[in-house]
Amino acid sequence: MLYRLARPLLFRLPAETAHTMTLRTLALWPQGGRAAPEPALAQRVAGIVFPNPVGLAPGFDKNGEVPDALFGLGFGFVEIGTVTLRPQAGNPRPRLFRLVEDEAVINRMGFNNDGADIVARRLTQRLGRPGIVGANIGANKDSPDRVADYAEMTRIMAPLATYLTVNISSPNTPGLRALQDEGALSALLDAVIAARGPHKTPIFLKLAPDLQHSDIDAICRIALDKRLDALIVSNTTITRPDGLRSSHAGESGGLSGKPLVPLALDTLRAFRRATGGAIPLIGVGGIASAEDAWQRIRAGASLVQLYSAMVFRGPKLAQAIVSGLARRVRAEGMTSIAEAVGTE
Repeated sequence: MLYRLARPLLFRLPAETAHTMTLRTLALWPQGGRAAPEPALAQRVAGIVFPNPVGLAPGFDKNGEVPDALFGLGFGFVEIGTVTLRPQAGNPRPRLFRLVEDEAVINRMGFNNDGADIVARRLTQRLGRPGIVGANIGANKDSPDRVADYAEMTRIMAPLATYLTVNISSPNTPGLRALQDEGALSALLDAVIAARGPHKTPIFLKLAPDLQHSDIDAICRIALDKRLDALIVSNTTITRPDGLRSSHAGESGGLSGKPLVPLALDTLRAFRRATGGAIPLIGVGGIASAEDAWQRIRAGASLVQLYSAMVFRGPKLAQAIVSGLARRVRAEGMTSIAEAVGTE
């Protein structure tokens, strides 16, 4: 109710300004909140026990400023980033757009972040606190050797994060998605895995929805060969589905939110077929309800993430989805949500 009252005022502000205000507000909230336990929703992925399968996607807390406050909103895990080796201003503003009529967002942020040193310092300060915090890592736009960037980011973040996500699927860093090509991806993952050193921090790979089936098959072969711990499907799309109504629909950047659902779901299904269930999948893209999350889980996702839907549905969305999933598990006569994964 409070968010419905506040939303018109927030929507009068530029999207990025409203986002910054939200982060500042969360920074004032009590730290150390934890999601209410839902034993039937606990999931073990990559050796990590997630208290529930609903996570916050990267992009919201880019710099690791408020993960503990976010656990208090009901999230089972929080992924910060994308973080790059050196601080980066990102693309010129405006670069974040609400497509209100479509319940969607377009962003061309360009990996704006405080850089590895500052973010690592924040993660070091919260070591020992409860809560699963993943670090989404990327390469600087002007880096002469992006593979070396990812390797160094892995070395820095592996001791500090619960898991690492190698983000090679943002459309807002020119040439980044070329790292999804078979040869480039194999070399990148070799470098990242070697850079972990003694820290066996799980490695997740975040992928674009704009892939051909041959690309998906090749990526899955490599992921199986390298024994990756999970695949995140998917990032934003550079396509524009028919029927978008917002005046911002023509903005360049990655589209997320409700219009991404069919493409993200189809891509998840394709990865499930290509892996045969041998690698855990994390479903992302347009999830805005417990039913959306349940559909993604039945299509093969062990975990889900959301972000854009919070812009339109408010900060209690994660709690609502967790409660809805718990009810659905009970209604289906299951003892664990793990029983639903891939049952579509």
